[in-house]
Formats: sequence, structure tokens, C-alpha cells
Amino acid sequence: MKKWFGILVMGTALLFMLANINKDKKTVDKLEVIPEIVEPSYEYNILVDSLIVIKGFVKSGQTMGEILYLNHVDHFEINKIVEKSKGIFDVRRVNTGKKYTVICASDSIKKAQYFIYEIDATNYIVFDLRGDIDVYKGKKPVIVKLKNASGIINSSLSLTMTEKELSPRLTFELATIYAWTIDFFKIQKGDSFKVYYEDRYIYENDKKTYLGIGKILAAEFTHKGQNFYSFYYNENENFGDYYDEKGKTLRKAFLMAPVDYKRISSRYSKRRKHPVTGRWKGHFGTDYAAERGTPIWSTANGTIIAATFTKNNGNYVKVRHNSTYTTQYLHMSKIKPGIRKGVHVKQGDIIGYVGSTGLATGPHVCYRFWKNDKQVDPFKQNLPPGDPIKGENREAYMIAKDSLMNILMN
Repeated sequence: MKKWFGILVMGTALLFMLANINKDKKTVDKLEVIPEIVEPSYEYNILVDSLIVIKGFVKSGQTMGEILYLNHVDHFEINKIVEKSKGIFDVRRVNTGKKYTVICASDSIKKAQYFIYEIDATNYIVFDLRGDIDVYKGKKPVIVKLKNASGIINSSLSLTMTEKELSPRLTFELATIYAWTIDFFKIQKGDSFKVYYEDRYIYENDKKTYLGIGKILAAEFTHKGQNFYSFYYNENENFGDYYDEKGKTLRKAFLMAPVDYKRISSRYSKRRKHPVTGRWKGHFGTDYAAERGTPIWSTANGTIIAATFTKNNGNYVKVRHNSTYTTQYLHMSKIKPGIRKGVHVKQGDIIGYVGSTGLATGPHVCYRFWKNDKQVDPFKQNLPPGDPIKGENREAYMIAKDSLMNILMN
């Protein structure tokens, strides 16, 4: 009797345990079916969870109107978009190969709700086509990382950069910074460099895209056993320059370049084959290739003596700096409002914007330089020095310089 009673108790306990296990399992099963929280999806700060996103590149000869029409935007609306865009973006400047995005309704018609055109890697234009059309500029957030690099030159600066897997732009930037100080055609084996600079990236949808280098903040270039230092410093919010360890400017009275350029596409030459006409003739300027719309600066103080348009030069500005020097800036997309004959400009003032008007194959500024009314190569002129750090800024500059020097040497 006791034996059967013990078995009955054990069986009851086992059933109780199994019941609790099943109860716990049901609880677990209930927890597992909780729906996952999905983060909302954005394109150009537009919520696109319930919309269709179409990406593409502008084809040769394709217009913005054609792209919109293919996405069910009629001609009446297209004309309204053109009107709304005035003063914000010239819709005729939609260029072959540029990225665009169409965001459409997810219904049977799939009509475009937004059209986004990427001007460059960071800047874009949004055309909000819903209701009363809105057009506005946008900019992708840029992440800046600070980096150090160094190298010893065996043959050339550009080859050393390649061997170190560094951006070729560093070569151009160093050549520009030290253009008045070092003859880069006479660099010797054993010369060296150290550089502290910005690397720029954009992050989109968890994807990192490298934009290229930003500013060089500090550099040391050793040439023929002598150290040449450069430190970037903003004396005001609109304009910065490079100075040495004593606060003296590295440039002459003229800026080395009239624009923040990508590359020098053509230098001063007494004999060059013209890219448009195919004729051999002198090219008495320096061509700086840059994105369309990039600001063009006056390279020195002076007075505007011409701001007009001609068939070959396109939109151009000419500045007389003194009785000896004159400069000219060709192929502008447009001349800055207010820049006209008789206006006085300071070094670094914006006088126009990069374009390809006149006899030009792509966006650039042709920079021409006169000395005593004769066109010359500015790179080969013994120009007067530029201004040193202003007295009131000297203490702040020295503090900034010491900090950059410490980073450069470590």
C-alpha cells in the first residue's frame, strides 16, 4: 500500500513539473513572436517608408523635364517647377552623369512626389512636388577625420604619395602652399614631408563614402636640409592663409590660385593645342579646373576695370592692382552681383563663379596675369611678399601654431 502511494505521489509531482514546463514554454513562445521594431527609412531627410525610391544618372542629352515627364509629371507642372526654381537652381544645368533620385507614390500611377538632383558629392537640390511646389537646397553631413602622414622622397613627391597610398590631392595642396617658397621641379632625393590634414567622409544609410582631403592644417617640408613650416590660420571668418613659425605669410602679395580648385588642367605656355579649335597657339593663362559654381576670388587688392562678356572669354572680370600688375578671370558661369567697372575689391573677395562660358570645354577659370602690360607666367614672377599676421592676432596665432607643431612632431 505504501509502495503504491509513493508511486502516486511521484507521478503527481511529475505531472505538476511538466505542466509548469509547458506553461513556461508558452510564455517563451509568446515572447518570441513580439514584432521587431523597424527603424524609419529616410532619403535626403525625407521619410520614404511608404514611398518608392528610384535612383539614376542623367543620360547624355537628357533634361530634367524629360525625367519628370517619365515619372508622370505633366508639362504644366514642369513649367511651374521651372518658375519656382529661379534664383535657387538653374534647371538647364542638369549635367550628364550626375546622380538623381525620384521618390514616387506607391499607388498604381507611381507619380513623382519628390525629385532630388545631386550637384556634387555633398550638395543637392530638392524639388518637393506635392501640392504647392517647393524647391530648396540640401547638404549631406560631412564627417571630418584628422590624419597625419609623412614620407621621404626618393624620386618625386607624387610618386612618394602613391607609394604611401595617400591622396594625389595632397601633392597639389603642398605644391600650392609652398609654391612661392620651394621649386618643386628641383626636389631632391632625401627631401621629406610631414603633414596634418583633414579627411572628409559622408555617411548615407550606414554606408561610408570618402570625399577626399579637406584643408592641410600644418606641414613641414624638408628641402636641401632646410625645414619649411606652414600653419593654416583664419584671421577672420571669411578668409584664412598659411603662415610660417614666425607668423610670416608663405605667399606673395598675390594668392597662388583664384579658386579652390581640383587640379591645374593647363599651364601658361607659348605654344599649346587648343582643346576646342585644335589650333596651335599660345595659352597665356593658367586653367584651374573646379566644380561649376565654385567662388572665384580676386588674388590681390585692386580695382575692377572690366566685368563683361565676350564670345571667346565668356563672362570675365579684369582687375588692375597697381601700375605694374593686372589679373583677369575667364569663363565664369556668372559675375557676382555688384562687381562692375570701378568697384574696389580686396584680396580674397568673391568676384564671380566657375563656369564654362565662352570657348571652354568644361568648368574652370582661366587666370591671366599681366606685368607692365605684358602677359606673363605668375609662377615665375618675383612678387612682393604678402602681409604677416596682424598684430592683434599674433598671440592667438602663436598659441594655435604651437599646438599644431606639437601634433606635427608627434
